[in-house]
Amino acid sequence: MVFAVALSSCQKFSELEKDPNRPGEVPPSLVFTNVLYSVYNSPWSDEQRWNQFWCSNYAYYNDQQYDWTTTSFDFTQLKNVNQMNAEAKRVGLPANNPYSALGKFLKAYFYVDMSMRLGDVPLTEALKSLDNTKPKYDSQKAVFKQALVWLDESNADLQLLINGLDKSLTGDFMLGNDLAKWQKVVNTYKLRVLITLSKKEADTDLNIKKLFADVVSNPSKYPVMTSLDDNLKFTYNSSTDKYPLNQDNYGQTATRNNMSATYLNTLVSLKDPRTFIVADPAPAKIKAGLTASDYNAYVGASSGESLDDMSTKMLNGEYSAISKSKYYSSYFGEPCIQIGYSELCFNIAEAINRGWISGNAEDYYTKGIQASWTFHGASVDANWSSYYAQGAVKYSSTPATALTQILTQKYLAFFQNSGWEAYYNNRRTGVPTFLTGPGTANSARIAKRWQYPSSERTTNADNYNAALSSQFGSQTDDINSEMWIIK
Repeated sequence: MVFAVALSSCQKFSELEKDPNRPGEVPPSLVFTNVLYSVYNSPWSDEQRWNQFWCSNYAYYNDQQYDWTTTSFDFTQLKNVNQMNAEAKRVGLPANNPYSALGKFLKAYFYVDMSMRLGDVPLTEALKSLDNTKPKYDSQKAVFKQALVWLDESNADLQLLINGLDKSLTGDFMLGNDLAKWQKVVNTYKLRVLITLSKKEADTDLNIKKLFADVVSNPSKYPVMTSLDDNLKFTYNSSTDKYPLNQDNYGQTATRNNMSATYLNTLVSLKDPRTFIVADPAPAKIKAGLTASDYNAYVGASSGESLDDMSTKMLNGEYSAISKSKYYSSYFGEPCIQIGYSELCFNIAEAINRGWISGNAEDYYTKGIQASWTFHGASVDANWSSYYAQGAVKYSSTPATALTQILTQKYLAFFQNSGWEAYYNNRRTGVPTFLTGPGTANSARIAKRWQYPSSERTTNADNYNAALSSQFGSQTDDINSEMWIIK
């Protein structure tokens, strides 16, 4: 009797321990939607300040300091990707399905994201739960090699699904469940990854020049974006997802933020019509007699300037604020590009300039500029001839000068888009010159990386220290140390 009662109690407890408010099973589409939100990088965020697109002149909220500390891993989202694949299998989808195909892209995306911020990260021994709680770190090179494999597999799997007219993808709020557009995203992203490896172009093991050429020369196998319509973008609405700047927060941010000199003064120097769209003229310049149609009326603040000086000058009307009519007049704003067509054009132009592939670099260079203009609402028909006639803009016959032009225009096109890409490109190429000084701290240096999550020092100390030693020659987790990809 005692045994029977005990057994009955155990059975009842196993039922009681189930949380009725927590579903044990969810459709793969729901997991996919959640993961896709984590791909989204917002405009007017910390990243965009450190990209030197805008500045905070109000110390209570933000500053421009590159005194970074720790960052996080992406393993929670990678677990979600695995769960998405498991749920797809549970509901009876075949081995190759949209979730498994896009899961390979997402794994590549998250591992590259971690590695770009940190350097070496756990990969081959990661995500094994209690089977391995102290995973070794894989080298940054190994991470990128594996990411390129996943991207190839994702492309091939998507092609089979497209050929089979598979319509089972749901939950996609960025591309409307369009697998053909996702395939373009995968290959466009692959070209981003390959151009990111430009300092390793002589590495025969990576063979990045051939991989880049394979994509560009075979559009039927590796389709890429062909217009702004193909952008992977986050679109805002007036109910659940409002543009970060809108009429609700006008009083809190409109005067406490201003345009950065790195971005705005570059536009002004090139007499670029995007100037009049993204910024308001400096009030002091208007008071002095200039008009809003005069490029000289627009002034950005150096990110290196002390906050006290910047705040005082902003109060005196010396700097341009963010365009109130464009960014504070509605909840919708403009879609935020995560991976886009303009970037693709500049990446191909750069590859041609570097001699990786044959082609007309100037053609891709001009397409990239015009696509960015169109995105921001600048008229190509009305402005292009006079703009492109300028010596600083017209594609140079000197390769080094032309490369700087490509990279500068690529930077301008990243404005409030694509997360950290403007910073990563500056870290890789030095273009444009990021401004430093008291306001950026870190001994007037632009940080090169973040520190590993603090938990690694206690829960995975041996592998953490080994990773630091192999990368940097010491066990100092220094934000100014150079990782493999930029050496």
